[in-house]
This record gives sequence, C-alpha cells and structure tokens, in this order.
Amino acid sequence: MKCQRLLIIAVSSLCSMNACSQTQEPNVISIEKADCIPSAVEIPSGAKALSATYPDFIEGYSDGSLTLSNGEKIIYDDKIQKSFVEQMDNADIEDMFTQPYDTSVWTPSRNYDPGRIRNEKLLKFMYGKTSQEVSRNLVKVKWFNQQLPFTKVNGAADSLRAVEKELASLPEKYHKYFYQSSTYNWRKVRGSDRLSAHSYGIAIDICTKYSDFWRWKNPGKEEMDEIVYANRIPKEIIRIFEKHGFISGARWYHYDTMHFEFRPDLIHHSRMTQKKK
Repeated sequence: MKCQRLLIIAVSSLCSMNACSQTQEPNVISIEKADCIPSAVEIPSGAKALSATYPDFIEGYSDGSLTLSNGEKIIYDDKIQKSFVEQMDNADIEDMFTQPYDTSVWTPSRNYDPGRIRNEKLLKFMYGKTSQEVSRNLVKVKWFNQQLPFTKVNGAADSLRAVEKELASLPEKYHKYFYQSSTYNWRKVRGSDRLSAHSYGIAIDICTKYSDFWRWKNPGKEEMDEIVYANRIPKEIIRIFEKHGFISGARWYHYDTMHFEFRPDLIHHSRMTQKKK
C-alpha cells in the first residue's frame, strides 16, 4: 500500500533494504502515517499521540528523541529509574505516558495520577516560557456567566467553547457545577517547584463548592501516604470534557475534582491503548 504522505522528512540519502551508511545523519520520521513506517522503526505510542494532537509543534521522532518544529530535540526516554514523585519533578516524555488515562476506571488505584506527570520543556515550547509569552496567546472564552482567559494554542480555547456549549444542554440540575470557575494563573503547584497547568492557560477549575481536593480531605497527608478518595462531580460532566480533549482530576488518586486540563495527547493515547485491549 502506497503512503499518502512522505514519511521521511529529513534524510541525507536513501538507505538500502539491508543497511545504511554509517556516515548518514539519523532519519527524522514523521509519525502521521505510522502504518507506512518500516517495521524496524519502532515509534513509541506516546510519540504517536503527541504527533497526532500537536502537529504544529511535533515534527517527528528520531533516534530516541522528539523533533520539535523549530528543529530542537527532546529526549523521549532518559532511561533513569524514578520514583512516583521523581517522575513528577523531572519528567521525560516517556514518563508522561507511564500511566495511561483510563476512562473505564472511576476509582483510581494508589498513586495512579495520569496527567500529573508533565514535561515542562514541551509545555513551555508550545504555550510559552513566561507569563508574558503565555498571555499573548490567551483569548476570552464565554463560560456561562463568565468570560475566562484560555490559550488559543492547539485549539484549546475552541475545545473549551465546545465543552461549554454541550454542558449548557444538560438538565438544569447540573448547572450548579459550572459557576465561579477559574482558568489562567501563573503559579507553581503547591509544595513543589513545578508549574501548574493553569500557568499555560490550558486548565479550568469549576465550582469549588461542589469539589474535592485530596489535601483538603486528608489534612497532614503527603504524596506517598494512603488517602481517602472523594468526588462529587457527576460523570456526565466529566465525559463531556473528555470528549473534547480534557482530562479530569477526578480520575487521579491524588484527586482534584474541580480540575480539567486540556491534554488531547493523553485522550488520544487512551483511545489507542484501550483499542488494543
């Protein structure tokens, strides 16, 4: 079957079927048509998901690294064994996908927090390295009785608009969850040096009155302690967010049920991995 698009986008010369010259530069492989890639080239599922959902920023995959649209590379897997906390503090790209975002599980197992492990270099490249850079891409999004700032990058603002439109069609009993919401806030995650997803303009917290946060419910507990799970956000609301590329903090062991984060890469990866089961 012929490829619809040339996959090898940066190559000095063609390789033979059996061997390549040792002096050639490594091929940079576009991941858009993965079924056209020779079987010897193994593309990680996370790299495929990133390429599919962030095509303006991910150019390809080569020699164990992602190639960004500006030519820079990010190591996919640094081969360092890390604890749960170390993964969050110093995540490579592979670490982001070690916990697939499983939409079939409503009560997460211990320390199962898909989406909390983020590679800051990639997020800063796409959304901005400083509050000033992020702010330049913020647009106003109508959110019920509010106008909230959200990044337009990667179609995030349009996705939030689609969420609002669909949530508005739910029965009136659900509408109490949508008010007093907040989005952009350049800040660090409490108790860490990591930037919050709110810093990039890709996260929204909905009404705190009906939300649960693991630290509020488990005072004095730390990341590695056993905690009691709680969630009052209806599944119908969570599913609508997920339909449009958002992950929910209600699916984390360290739950933050008001929190929804635009991460189409994880949603896409979830569909890829669950389809194989």
